[in-house]
Amino acid sequence: MFADSLQKFIRAAWVPLVIMLYRVPSQAILYASLVVLGLFAILGFVAYLKYRNFTFYLDQDKGEFIVRSGVLSKKKISIGLEKIQQVNINQNIIQKLIGVYSLDVDTAGSNSKEVSIRAIDKKSAEILKAKLLDREVTNHEETVLQEEVQAKPFIKISPLSLLKLGITSNYGRSLGILIAFLITVYDNIREFLENEILTEEQIEQYVVRNTIQGFLMIFFAMFLLVFIINLVRTLIRYFDLEIRRQSHSLLISYGLFAKKNTLLNPRKVQIVAYSQNLLQRKLNVLSLRIKQASSEEVKEDGKKNESSAIEIPGASIVEREVILKLIYDKIFTKGQELKPNYRYIFKRIYLLLLLPVAAILLFGYFVNPQIQDYFILLPFYVGLMSLLIYIGYRNYRFYVNDDFILKKKGLWDIDYVIIEPYKIQSITTKQYLWHKRSDVGHVILHTAAGDVSFTFANFTQINAYINYWLYKIESSDKDWV
Repeated sequence: MFADSLQKFIRAAWVPLVIMLYRVPSQAILYASLVVLGLFAILGFVAYLKYRNFTFYLDQDKGEFIVRSGVLSKKKISIGLEKIQQVNINQNIIQKLIGVYSLDVDTAGSNSKEVSIRAIDKKSAEILKAKLLDREVTNHEETVLQEEVQAKPFIKISPLSLLKLGITSNYGRSLGILIAFLITVYDNIREFLENEILTEEQIEQYVVRNTIQGFLMIFFAMFLLVFIINLVRTLIRYFDLEIRRQSHSLLISYGLFAKKNTLLNPRKVQIVAYSQNLLQRKLNVLSLRIKQASSEEVKEDGKKNESSAIEIPGASIVEREVILKLIYDKIFTKGQELKPNYRYIFKRIYLLLLLPVAAILLFGYFVNPQIQDYFILLPFYVGLMSLLIYIGYRNYRFYVNDDFILKKKGLWDIDYVIIEPYKIQSITTKQYLWHKRSDVGHVILHTAAGDVSFTFANFTQINAYINYWLYKIESSDKDWV
């Protein structure tokens, strides 16, 4: 508890502490050291009070998990077992050295983790998380639960699969870092010019001699560095990823230094999404995400936070089918294909071609004639954007059957989103006045873990499906919360 309080304090106050230690006079080092020791003593006392006042237990009769905590003021939290969405068991480096784990309980009723137990032994954590998430196992013997935890995993992601995924993903992030680096270099050159650190003639001579070679070396060096960092990060974070069956739930564990264990109930899964690009398809790997009704999902602006989604990187096509079969208890099929109206293409032509090209032409002819020297690049831009628009249209599809709804989209990384009709919370349809004659409209399916939309659909056709989905919602007796 002291180590946990200390790392939180250092994260929040490391900047003023560094400034204070840097600026303190040498004759005041002793007093500064006493201040630091005093802060450590206060943190130790606070950690002791947290430890003394923190208790938790299961009320079997009421079906509640009770947690009492506090330092000076006491707090009691009662959580109904049926409201618990996800239980995570994590172990960072400090916890690994001490030999304890942290256990987080997440419900859909608050804006943060409902309960976080910072130090608990592994055996107690495994039994507690099973009883919290799966009410059917509350009366089982502890030895049975331990045998299930130690059972052989039915899916195990190899380091080779993680390596394949690491070398075929995160290109966008790498490009963004490179662009940020080049902008920083440009700003530094401007600062040199403004402060007359280097004369303009000196920079021009240097640029003429070394620009191409230096730029290429910097670009490839930065790209290689970012590539290696992303690859190492993927391997370290998801090392030894395993999926096991534990009673009626799935136990997902991974991590090299910081071990993370997540127990989820398949019936509470709201959305399953996976993505795969051409290279990953050739290498038979993909990245899969499982989303539940989490308290961390919804932000104030209504957008969804991806950080609480459970990631399963490096899965193969066969492993994806096994996971889907276990979650949905049936074989996943695509269903009937729905295509968007051709106005889907017109909108993107207008936004990505006509407006940018018109703005560049007007700016070049009426504001800065020097821009006209770059007009020769416009045909390449038009050709590239036309190709991307066409690929986006080809990959934008909706698939519907009795049991599943699948949305497909993307340019290089093709994203797939799967939901079950009876888990839809509400449906929004839109049809603008100028779309009525063409029978075109938009639909948004709202779930507890995010929204799934399909634009420029055949409005009559989509309304028929909406009526069927509403029937599935009202007639279903399945429990998914």
